[in-house]
Amino acid sequence: MIKVVGIKFKNGGKLYYFSPKEGDKYERNTPVVVETARGLEYAWVAYPEKEVAEDEIVPPLKPIIRIATDKDTAFYEACQEKRPQAMQTCRDKIIKHGLEMKLVDCEYAFDGSKICFYFTSANRVDFRELVKDLAATFHNRIELRQVGTRDETKYLGGIAPCGRVCCCAGNMPEFKKVSVKMAKTQGLSLNPGKISGLCGRLMCCLSYENDYYAEASKQMPKVGSEVGTPDGRAIVASVNMLKMQVKTKMDDRNGGWIYKDYPVEELKFKRCCHQVENDEDEE
Repeated sequence: MIKVVGIKFKNGGKLYYFSPKEGDKYERNTPVVVETARGLEYAWVAYPEKEVAEDEIVPPLKPIIRIATDKDTAFYEACQEKRPQAMQTCRDKIIKHGLEMKLVDCEYAFDGSKICFYFTSANRVDFRELVKDLAATFHNRIELRQVGTRDETKYLGGIAPCGRVCCCAGNMPEFKKVSVKMAKTQGLSLNPGKISGLCGRLMCCLSYENDYYAEASKQMPKVGSEVGTPDGRAIVASVNMLKMQVKTKMDDRNGGWIYKDYPVEELKFKRCCHQVENDEDEE
């Protein structure tokens, strides 16, 4: 077992394990300065010191340098205050150079070594002249990183169709694979407007209950198939995998249909591990 402290760099961001500094006591939301591959960074304690198995960490374990001082916090807040003006300057430069790119976010390195700008674009962008212009303006090293549309929503945030903050911006540290197959398994409408998030891609929440629906679907008859009911043979009209009920329709011999719900365990049909046809995952 190894002693670690759970650290996050942003709200809703990914959790990272760092090695605690001997003698320091870490409480939730305590600001700290940590060493990363990009240099020193300002972060917060998400989980106090605990022991985890060695296979849960990715070596080498980086150390926590110190609990952030008032000077560290003041410098971090000063960098945050400069972000809006830096982004506006970058937008102006993008227009000046006529580049087809959308600025999403900007980040000052805690050690002051560089400024990183994040952008989206449908195509590859030659931003070499833009970098030179920005470096001359800010007198600092400039880095530009192209991100995807899902990353853009994670940076900007927003309210999802459900009325809550987007999962990616609020409570989902890492993107999960989602696919049209998941929507089909859950019996959702395949209308893109109904299953797409603000980013225009499939909603991340499709993966939350997919394991349950995938297992429940194996116990259900297919819509349109014929089943045996306590009242005779009927055709499956729809299924409710939450209640494990099946709505059937039976010919009333007068040109109409009689609809009735049955618990799935009362029906007779050939059970098999049927699955909806495969679709390529959309990451």
